[in-house]
Amino acid sequence: MPPSRRQKRQRSSIGCCPRKISWCCGFRKEERPAFSHKVRRAKDAILREFLTKNLGHGHADGRNLGIPILRIRQDRSINREVRRPETTNIMAEKAAAPERKETKAPPAVRKNKGALPSIEDLPRFVGHRMKMWSKLYTKQEEDRAKLPDEPITITLPDGKKVEGKKNKTTPLEIAKGISVGLAKVCTVAKVDGQVWDLSRPLEGDCKLELCKFDSDDGSYTFWHSSAHMLGEALEMRYGCNLTIGPPTNDRKGFYYDSFMGEDSKGKVISEKDFKDLEKMIQKIIKQKQPFQRLVLSKEEALEMFKFNKFKQIIIKEKVKDGATTTAYRCGPLIDLCTGPHIPSTGLVKAFAITKNSAAYWKGDAKNDSVQRVYAVSFPDKKQMKEHLKLLKEAAERDHRKIGTEQKLFFFDHMSPGSAFFLPHGARIYNKLVSFMRGCYRERGFMEIITPNIFNCALWKTSGHYQNYREDMFLFETVDKEEYGMKPMNCPGHCVMFRHENRSYKDLPMRFADFGVLHRNEKSGSLTGLTRVRRFQQDDAHIFCAKDQIFQEVKGALEFMKYVYDAMGFTFHLNLSTRPEKYVGDVKVWDEAEKQLEECLKSFCSEHKMKWDLKEGDGAFYGPKIDIQLEDALKRKHQCATVQLDFQLPKRFELKFKRNNELYEEPVIVHRAILGSVERMFAVLCEQWGGKWPLWLSPRQVRLVPVAMEFVSYAKEVSDILYNDGFFVDVDSSTNQFKKKIRSAQIEQYNYILVVGAKEKERRTANVRTRDNKVHGEKKIDEIIKMLKDDIKQFK
Repeated sequence: MPPSRRQKRQRSSIGCCPRKISWCCGFRKEERPAFSHKVRRAKDAILREFLTKNLGHGHADGRNLGIPILRIRQDRSINREVRRPETTNIMAEKAAAPERKETKAPPAVRKNKGALPSIEDLPRFVGHRMKMWSKLYTKQEEDRAKLPDEPITITLPDGKKVEGKKNKTTPLEIAKGISVGLAKVCTVAKVDGQVWDLSRPLEGDCKLELCKFDSDDGSYTFWHSSAHMLGEALEMRYGCNLTIGPPTNDRKGFYYDSFMGEDSKGKVISEKDFKDLEKMIQKIIKQKQPFQRLVLSKEEALEMFKFNKFKQIIIKEKVKDGATTTAYRCGPLIDLCTGPHIPSTGLVKAFAITKNSAAYWKGDAKNDSVQRVYAVSFPDKKQMKEHLKLLKEAAERDHRKIGTEQKLFFFDHMSPGSAFFLPHGARIYNKLVSFMRGCYRERGFMEIITPNIFNCALWKTSGHYQNYREDMFLFETVDKEEYGMKPMNCPGHCVMFRHENRSYKDLPMRFADFGVLHRNEKSGSLTGLTRVRRFQQDDAHIFCAKDQIFQEVKGALEFMKYVYDAMGFTFHLNLSTRPEKYVGDVKVWDEAEKQLEECLKSFCSEHKMKWDLKEGDGAFYGPKIDIQLEDALKRKHQCATVQLDFQLPKRFELKFKRNNELYEEPVIVHRAILGSVERMFAVLCEQWGGKWPLWLSPRQVRLVPVAMEFVSYAKEVSDILYNDGFFVDVDSSTNQFKKKIRSAQIEQYNYILVVGAKEKERRTANVRTRDNKVHGEKKIDEIIKMLKDDIKQFK
């Protein structure tokens, strides 16, 4: 039957395509090739592809079919011809052709490696988890629907009260009620100070805070959820067993560890896999997979993750008998997790895998080897662009790279985790220590020296033996007694305080100690100077009465600000209060927290700063002030600390006498500013990118004679500067003058003094900096004064 006018009109319309077919081949609608509106030219390749698909490769051009010519309307160019079939048995011929059986490749060898596999392609344990989840989650939601939906009151940070329904209203609904835009940028909520899923129903009257990505809790949750997305891609791509996937300690991304199997030889994730994984994650983002939360009993969790030995270990170690835990689902991934998470994967707008490495389960070389993949994500592509730029700069500033280039330190397998500081590195190290010693003298600290090795009876008294034994270096003496190398100074300082009878007139007593400490860190966790086994701290313990807490803590904060200002750091303060598990009297805790809060308010008011409250985040022995410094790359580091301790004085039975002859227990203020000197060395190295300021520089002045005949005068000037306490070197090589200057700049000498005939005659030197700033000709006395002024100003 010939086509009707209406059919001809429909067949001639190809959207926005400039070429239109006047009439078609008579094929049924489902057989006709689909023309896209984006196609600019009607190429014969389209029909050839269609004919090949339906008739086979031998008839792709249509010449052997015995069909009349079809003419396609011209678009100023090509006249194409195809033939109309005389028979309508094309589909019958196709049906008679032998069928091709398509086989699905397993995830690890899929041709389209960036595609998401179907559930059938995934490992067996995925189906097992999904089946259990479906049953348990359905029951959980049915039980939730039966719960009473009584009215509740939600109080927002500004004091505004919002009405809701118990077990129904979610923080996300509250956010949408305020502003749709707000709901789109929130990542997590805080309910009465506890982080809470935005999609999780509220369970009663509460104080609600909505957190965005730019907050600590917001970014942590965002990256935690992104780690699950990475885990989903790894599991689908490799069929591996996931272990753990937390945000990194520096809060600039996250990682996931995956176990590739007992026989994992050859199954290594490399950079060439990054693009395929990122493509899979982009599909996960587009699917906007919701994060769902499920409460499990210990038995249910063990059953759900019975195919993953690592999850089994976590459940058995972390979940007590009779207790519950939680799991979260996004797409086919179901992971053991305490949460919380973002509402859906759609909140992630930019995702990049940054690096990979091998690691050990729990950081112990005795355990299974796992593949670790690092990544970072952001809710905005501009943030990703800026972050990748910072990453590139961070790689250039890596303290391990600079340490090698400037010959500052190195590590050797003969003493893993212990740095060998070369002469120029030792100059920086010793300057940091001497700088702190000078500050101690001005602030009434008394430096002491304590032993490196103690009988384990000391560690048992302090509680470190029971809780910290695995991280200590322990050994047995010839007398069959157990000893340990000290991992911290506080127990030794308690022994020193207890050595004599103390009066209130002796307080506050400020002990400072640069003693060498040793901690048995796992080999997998050792990272340059930031995580070592042998180190020193600018450790101090202040023994004071309870009514002296305010003045001592504020003094510690002022001390810290002075040091950090000298080093060019900004910092943020947090007050961490009594946790669920604590020791001591609640009244004492409350009083101590009150004093710390008053101290923070006073300090921050004077310096126009802000501080945050972290409820329940204190140490078990007392509240504390956490200090996070921020470096030039906007990375946060935890170095300084101010902690109150009520526990150690009790354990060591420390006392001091008041006027009324009654004894009281002192309070110990744990205080560190640099923290580990090694760690601060690394942070400063990356803060300045190896361009050390003059006051800390291991290479302060380079004398460059313009010719060999002026080397003797250069050495004479060098001796004068050296005797004034500066680190000076003379370039007596035969290199050309320009090369000498360039060499001094590359080696990061702060000042370059050029001497020649004119300078020798006038007893001067021509001064320039490593950044090519020329100060011109100056007398030697003027140069010395200039250098000393720079050091006083921490330049």
